[in-house]
Amino acid sequence: MSGKLRVLGLSLCVVGIGIWAVQRNAAQEKPKDTAQEAAANKPADKAPDKPKEATPAAATSGKPNPVKATPEVIAEAKKVFGYDCSMCHGDNGDGKGDLVESMKLQMKNWHESTAIDDLSDQAIYDLIVKGKDKMVGEGDRLAAPKVWGLVHYVRALGKKKAA
Repeated sequence: MSGKLRVLGLSLCVVGIGIWAVQRNAAQEKPKDTAQEAAANKPADKAPDKPKEATPAAATSGKPNPVKATPEVIAEAKKVFGYDCSMCHGDNGDGKGDLVESMKLQMKNWHESTAIDDLSDQAIYDLIVKGKDKMVGEGDRLAAPKVWGLVHYVRALGKKKAA
């Protein structure tokens, strides 16, 4: 009889430790806020965050492109564009890349004058570095001179079609 009591006591002890561990783990994990909970927890006096969009002044002003548009710079930028940008923007900047349909993207055709002519080189540079919407920015992955080269290449795409 005492052997059965020992087994029963040991079993209860193991079960108790297991329950304690589960409760402790559950208490440490904080539930993730849903968008509604986050909005409910936001102070009422603070307006909801809006995505930042380029203002017309920011689009037309800014630092001029410090990289000269040489054939070598354009050729290097074309390579970078080919493996990093064309999947969405299309091989020739027409906005008809392979991922456009599957990602439900609405891309601009850079050959149309309204697409990028009103953007400064700085604005295009910032779009490449920071990204926009579903486009992931290059950030630190590309050195600044290569990004400025991409700005020249994007502009050259529009000029080729116009000529």
